[in-house]
Amino acid sequence: MIQPAIEIAQGFPVYAGLESALERGEPIARKWPNTAKVYYPGGRVPKEGEIFVQADLARTFQTLAGVEKQNAGHGRAAALEAVRDYFYRGPIAKRISDFCKNTGCLLREGDFAAYHARIEEPLTVTYRGIQVYKCGYWTQSPVFLENLNLLEGFDLKALKHNSADYVHTVVEAMKLGYADRDAYYGDPDFSAIPAALVSKEYANLRRPLIDAQKASAQHVPGDPVRMTARAPEDFVRARYRQRNGEHQDTTCVNVIDQDGNLFSATPSGAWIPAVLAGDTGIPLTQRAQAFVLTPGHPNQIAPHKRPRITLTPTLALRDGKPWLVFSTPGGDSQDQTLLQIFLNVVEFGMNPQEAVEAPRFNSAAMFSSFDNHGEQPLALAVEKRFEPAVLDALRARGHQLVLGADWSNPTAPTMIEYDPATGVIAGGADVRGHRYALAW
Repeated sequence: MIQPAIEIAQGFPVYAGLESALERGEPIARKWPNTAKVYYPGGRVPKEGEIFVQADLARTFQTLAGVEKQNAGHGRAAALEAVRDYFYRGPIAKRISDFCKNTGCLLREGDFAAYHARIEEPLTVTYRGIQVYKCGYWTQSPVFLENLNLLEGFDLKALKHNSADYVHTVVEAMKLGYADRDAYYGDPDFSAIPAALVSKEYANLRRPLIDAQKASAQHVPGDPVRMTARAPEDFVRARYRQRNGEHQDTTCVNVIDQDGNLFSATPSGAWIPAVLAGDTGIPLTQRAQAFVLTPGHPNQIAPHKRPRITLTPTLALRDGKPWLVFSTPGGDSQDQTLLQIFLNVVEFGMNPQEAVEAPRFNSAAMFSSFDNHGEQPLALAVEKRFEPAVLDALRARGHQLVLGADWSNPTAPTMIEYDPATGVIAGGADVRGHRYALAW
């Protein structure tokens, strides 16, 4: 299974986006000699069409493949576990640890040895009878569920797709959901996250805060413990008083097989200019920047703690049977886009390709998960394909529009729909990014 990755690491043509990323990241990457040697062969930014080689990474992958082969006689599961041990408890963990000791980063062999991925129960809500499943509170996934609960109280079909009323209603609901994300979400292993956040009762309390005629410029978390629509002001000040762009090196993978088994993933991390861990060729992730420094916050940085990430794969069942699977890259924009394409299908009857191609909007009202954690409370990016009258009506309600190109939304989802009655599978791949659909 790793053979395609080995071949890519051995060399692939530079594309325009990679050239731009390498150029933007050069001031940082140049501080790390091993990294700069790979990113800038010959001392310069590689140009589109040139072959980009990651020889160290290819050797690491080949070593892992060799470990699996050596242990194949014990069965596939045992062979894969041997590969995992070689990485997390063997030579690779030691080489990464040695690199970190020499360069000042914090990872050590013990951190790798102590880690093991877990199977966790998903969170779920129903939206108009559809069962939607998302990851837990160490991701931003539950914001999608909160937003569905809020929007279930509106007749979205009557508002009409991408009308000013529709866009305004969805954006203002998203602001409430993201305000809760920024106040309450974090690693549940370290903090008790209120279960009521994704309850219908809590959404019913919060929904009246949406002003049909005015865009909110405030972060308004609720209080899911006391079940009130607004959290006390002292709580808001404490959670938001100290905060630290979006990145486009995430991708998405969604799969349905002939039996209706669903799979959704949002692989990410280690985007350019990620630092390469010495001669392993392995890029180190930058996701720790999603932590905050606010004392007592559920997402406050701490040892062995998971940062509250933006990654948010999605599954949906209809009548208890497999139906939709979808995800996207795009940082804080992910659940905004996923909400829109889901509603495009559920409320407006679009097929997956129509759903991902429809014009989209993107709010910047939440605190960014990256960089300095800044926000733009009224900023609303919209694609140029929206009707001028819609844009004028949104401006009149106080939205500060950032008008982009026809296909400028910073996400690129894929979506698959499965019909259990016929076995027919329909896919949609966004033209905005490097997305494609395959069937066999």
